[in-house]
Amino acid sequence: MAFKYDLKFIRNFSIIAHIDHGKSTISDRLLEITGTVPKREMQEQLLDDMEIERERGITIKARPVTMYYDAKDGNTYQFNFIDTPGHVDFTYEVSRSLSACEGALLIVDAAQGVQAQTLANVHLAIDRDLEIIPILNKIDLPAADPDQVKEQIEEVIGLEAQNAILCSAKTGEGIAEILERIIVGIPSPKPVEESQLRALVFDSHYDPYRGVMIYVRLISGEIKKGTQIKLMATDKSFEVLEVGVFSPKGKAVDQLRPGEVGYLVANIKNTSDVKVGDTITTFRGGSDKPLPGFRLIKPVVYAGIYPIDSSEFESVRDALVKLQLNDSALHVEQESSLALGFGFRCGFLGLLHLEITFERLQREFNIDIITTAPSVVYKITLSNGEEKKVDNPAHYPDPASISYIEEPWVIAHIMTPGEYIGAIMSLGTDKRGTLEKTETIGQSRLLLTFRFPMNEIITDFNDKLKSVTRGYGSFDYEIDKYEIGSIIRLEIRVNNEVVDPFSCLVHTTKAEAKGRAICKKLKDVIPRQQFKVPIQAAIGGKIIARETIAALSKNVTAKCYGGDITRKRKLWEKQKKGKKRMKEFGKVTIPQSAFMEVLKAEE
Repeated sequence: MAFKYDLKFIRNFSIIAHIDHGKSTISDRLLEITGTVPKREMQEQLLDDMEIERERGITIKARPVTMYYDAKDGNTYQFNFIDTPGHVDFTYEVSRSLSACEGALLIVDAAQGVQAQTLANVHLAIDRDLEIIPILNKIDLPAADPDQVKEQIEEVIGLEAQNAILCSAKTGEGIAEILERIIVGIPSPKPVEESQLRALVFDSHYDPYRGVMIYVRLISGEIKKGTQIKLMATDKSFEVLEVGVFSPKGKAVDQLRPGEVGYLVANIKNTSDVKVGDTITTFRGGSDKPLPGFRLIKPVVYAGIYPIDSSEFESVRDALVKLQLNDSALHVEQESSLALGFGFRCGFLGLLHLEITFERLQREFNIDIITTAPSVVYKITLSNGEEKKVDNPAHYPDPASISYIEEPWVIAHIMTPGEYIGAIMSLGTDKRGTLEKTETIGQSRLLLTFRFPMNEIITDFNDKLKSVTRGYGSFDYEIDKYEIGSIIRLEIRVNNEVVDPFSCLVHTTKAEAKGRAICKKLKDVIPRQQFKVPIQAAIGGKIIARETIAALSKNVTAKCYGGDITRKRKLWEKQKKGKKRMKEFGKVTIPQSAFMEVLKAEE
């Protein structure tokens, strides 16, 4: 039966799940049952088309898909499913995607129970008044305990879970029940009285042949080929060349109507013209009030990216420009460093975003790059009242002119089995965290709420948490506020010269340990010279740690056998003078591997 447009037969929904709880597999089953994708074209994780997404089992880009389902009640329904990223770094994109929906499927692994990321995204959905349908996946596993997980959902999230759907995406059990429940449990889009066009931009991607494809959810009005549209945030106007729906590849349609989800192409060459969360209206006689919730995405973590071979600078620039086309949150500006040459300072939404960008640069563009340690944005207030934002140690102002420094703090939620609480508490203390509250979930799990300075958790916190909890702990954070902290610039000097890439902004209590760790690491990785090389960690003029690389000694007195000892002494003195002169002019070449090693230096 063909679908006849009517708001009451449209359902817009999203899926909320923690990493590896079976979101992509359930998406595959839904596409299969509704016949959206023919069996011969079916493959696992169909909506995750990036190699990294498949490998890590995570979703990085939101992917919408329109499905038509012939329900048991004899009607054909249009299901617009928006597959969202699950990670905290992409919270804003998730919030916009959820704004395009009326409901969400909450998928929880029947063996692992509720995890930290599930919690964060469920609250985003609850804040938007979405109807939430709980689904317990992987019930075919021997370790599955549906009753206990239902209790957890009720206790932790506060959702009624007794009638939660039990399913197994692997065997296909319970999938048909999900489709029927969507019809009953998720409301259809509300009819709106206004006829002016208002459409929410919830994502976009760059097509090399057609320019930017904008993903939209129509709230009111219609869009068709030839419509003159205006993007309200950037105040740019374009003519629509094509509108369509995803099934799951783009398929052109005559028009998009209220409640529908699809894409439009309007010969937009610049990705910066399209902002996620923006409102589209008509150029003439359009709406003057944008949809609520729009904000510009600001990077929170910065790191330098440099080519290992300086001749590849242009290739790195091209690669970053191409990545920016499909990732509007990536911030790039050029910078140079004495030790590393020309490179780029890049801003990211968080650590996962940074990792993925590095990995994509190396894989998709086959470029060898080197990165500086990630740092956060500090607010520095100078004694004359001026405020500066600093994310690069090289731009740290003269300490004498600083009145105070503020650093960003985050609220972190850690879920863990009860037996690991001691290890987590000591890890928290180590990272300057304070425990705000502890809640018990079910019989054996705890939800800990910590506050941490952001610079403590952006490097290795997740790895350490996984190792102290044997992989059972999960962690999620949200930005809280800036607080005054004692932050200083730690300089690393090799042969009395400051090496910028090793310098970093650290808290006073961590400076000495960090300085010792870097000096020790450098002593191992810098090759020995003909003269002694001092490696020092300094704060201002004060040296707080030092290591010395011993000189390579030449046995120049080997030929002085026999005779008076003064002959040998004379030669030794001569050699000493030569070494002193060599040290004055001698430059120490630091190998590229040293930069990578120092990033891994443990405090």
